[in-house]
Amino acid sequence: MALKSTVYRASLEIADMDRAVYASHALTLARHPSETDERLMVRLLAFALHAPASDDGGALAFARGLSDADEPDLWQHSLDGRLRLWIEAGQPEERRLARACGRADRVVLYVYSQAASIWWAGVAGKVARLANLQVWQLPAAQSQALAALAERNMQLQVTVQDGQVWVGNGAHSIEVDPVALKAARP
Repeated sequence: MALKSTVYRASLEIADMDRAVYASHALTLARHPSETDERLMVRLLAFALHAPASDDGGALAFARGLSDADEPDLWQHSLDGRLRLWIEAGQPEERRLARACGRADRVVLYVYSQAASIWWAGVAGKVARLANLQVWQLPAAQSQALAALAERNMQLQVTVQDGQVWVGNGAHSIEVDPVALKAARP
């Protein structure tokens, strides 16, 4: 018998002063049986950091990610169906990133965990040619602190100012400082 995904609900308040995005989102996330709380919360953080100010250019949505090799963790399609943004969390293979870069206008990857630096050292040269790829590393201690905020029903506030990110749930607040490993070329 196959294990089923666990449903998480998040009430997310975003105040992103860097992008002038102020929004409230009621989200439902499916946590794959093999997914950790840490990865779930990295996906949620990625949503907060990329949620558009309006859906005029297409909504940002959670995709099947781990359940479907042809889909990312999050994506945004334009109103005419073009794949504008592909977001991954974790340490995907170089081929997957190359395929994503061929399909989407922009690809953003969030790497986390203690092994992220080792993984990046092995793949950095291979993905350097991917002009529309942007890679961010979340320090392991901070991604683990994010995981501690995971609950089946969450009320989270995400504040972004001058590149610094704060995530809180009313009782606890953590600072997350994403480190740019690779910038997308214009």
